[in-house]
Amino acid sequence: MALLAEHLLKPLPGDKQIETEPFLDAVSHLPPFFDCLGSRVFTRIKADVTSNILSIRAVYDSDPAKFQTLQHILQEEKEIYGVEWPKVGATLSLMWLKRGLRFIQVFLQSICDGDRDESHPDLLRVNATKAYEVALKRYHGWIVQKFFQAALHAAPRRSDFLQALSRGQCVPEEVCLCNIRLFLVNFTATVDAIYELYASMNADLSYKV
Repeated sequence: MALLAEHLLKPLPGDKQIETEPFLDAVSHLPPFFDCLGSRVFTRIKADVTSNILSIRAVYDSDPAKFQTLQHILQEEKEIYGVEWPKVGATLSLMWLKRGLRFIQVFLQSICDGDRDESHPDLLRVNATKAYEVALKRYHGWIVQKFFQAALHAAPRRSDFLQALSRGQCVPEEVCLCNIRLFLVNFTATVDAIYELYASMNADLSYKV
């Protein structure tokens, strides 16, 4: 489970402020996760996640003191962009990034919860479908949804996916699941906090691509 275990997100403080630099450092190692899903269709999510991380990083690097937390980024950009906000800047990039991160979170949580297709218990189709429907489907138009439905039917075998997460090492499944659960503790809390931030600032957008 080297892909996940090496770069855990920090625990959130009581006020749920998310420090920008540690957050970006941790999530910048996540794009290869989508390679573990096998289908080339998931390279689109990988590319989007990578692009959004780079966009947020560029804003942070422009003034680290001003953009110390993700909350500061949204608040500052709301002042900077006025009526154009939240359709611009790092605010827009983080909006799409959180959806990619939610896909990862729901997918991994579904595996840990034991969700399976009883007729094909070693396939991860059920888990990938659940993650897509929760995190991304509502933001995709009909054509994009069709592409992803094809990818979901080509979801990898459970054993192949866990081995890919472990970078080819033969790690017992229960050890893999324990490591995933450990990863999910701070990851889920952070993703939830970002969603709460967008809800509290009325910054989410529902347009489709």
